[in-house]
Amino acid sequence: MVRSPLVLAALSTVAVPGLDAIDVRRSPHPGVGMDAAVVVGTDGQRWVVRAPQDAATGAALEAEVALLQALATQVDVGALPFDVPRPAGAVSLEEGGRAIVSRQLPGRAIRLEKLGPGPGLAAALGRAIAAIHELPVSVVEDAGLPVYEADEYRRRRLAELDEAARTGYVPAFLLRRWERALEDVALWRFQPTVVHGDLSSEHVLCEGDSPVGILGWSEAKVADPADDLAWLLVAAPQPAVDPIVEAYHLRRTELRDPHLPTRALLAGELAVARWLLHGVHTDDGAVIDDARSMLDELEVHLTRYEEAARAAVASAPVDGPDEQTAPDEVEDAPVWREMTAEHGPLVQDEHYGTVAEAAAELNGAGGDGFDDEEYGADPRPWG
Repeated sequence: MVRSPLVLAALSTVAVPGLDAIDVRRSPHPGVGMDAAVVVGTDGQRWVVRAPQDAATGAALEAEVALLQALATQVDVGALPFDVPRPAGAVSLEEGGRAIVSRQLPGRAIRLEKLGPGPGLAAALGRAIAAIHELPVSVVEDAGLPVYEADEYRRRRLAELDEAARTGYVPAFLLRRWERALEDVALWRFQPTVVHGDLSSEHVLCEGDSPVGILGWSEAKVADPADDLAWLLVAAPQPAVDPIVEAYHLRRTELRDPHLPTRALLAGELAVARWLLHGVHTDDGAVIDDARSMLDELEVHLTRYEEAARAAVASAPVDGPDEQTAPDEVEDAPVWREMTAEHGPLVQDEHYGTVAEAAAELNGAGGDGFDDEEYGADPRPWG
């Protein structure tokens, strides 16, 4: 069932003793299978209330609550340089499950176009993601969330690709490219870590040059750390990519993974296939058409990129290429940067679920706020 903001506000006053609601707005990013609203109390404090629409979402929400409680402990001991939502109250629902209420975190949704070179927000973001990947895997295991070994995760991605291929909508060029990458076992020799699993601009809150809060932990798992970097390598301005990756590696205690950027870019490409599968599973013709359009564009851009790369190699001096050999389009690998002007963000989930909305619709509030001016809406797709 779908609940109105007024119903959610009433639930929040039961869940949190002393909360006297005077205003409520529906959250612009409730999540799949979830009702969500932002409630304002008489003291001006804002609260986020979430209620599942079905039993499966309710079970996932309970697992997320357990994870958030463990993450809050990690924040308090200094292991994470940002805050997370902290459940402050809950109320049982007649149809089963619970509505969960937490204080809204401060900060504005990150605007990727503001990222730049140097030791600013980009580097801080890299360190924040690395801190997530440094968490003990028990944080996820104890919450009952998925845990994957490296080759198991590779085979999972390969199974997704096989399913996408059976739709007949994925161009042969992309299938060959992705199959080669997924069958290259050496590429997938990584140490699984705790991953957020759904990082995007709407989930990262910032103040000044620091990430101060991260939302949307429902897709957390132990898996490939490259997944959490995909959105940045795909959508962040090119001058910000090196500071993000370098700061990330400096914060990690594991040996540097030479294939991490490759898998991250691959994850960004495969997100389109999962968007297609989401449309097929939900029988949503508009989503299928959007995904097919994106796949066709991706094929064009990648074909052009590979042709430029081959031309660069062919024109290299016999004694080896110098730094002037590769054309700019090869060095910058801007495969996604032209596509994102036309398509909404892709947010991965455990059910191939990707949520794509038009940029205008996402031009709402960062951090479930009420207006663009206050919370710094990000009009850019993929972000």
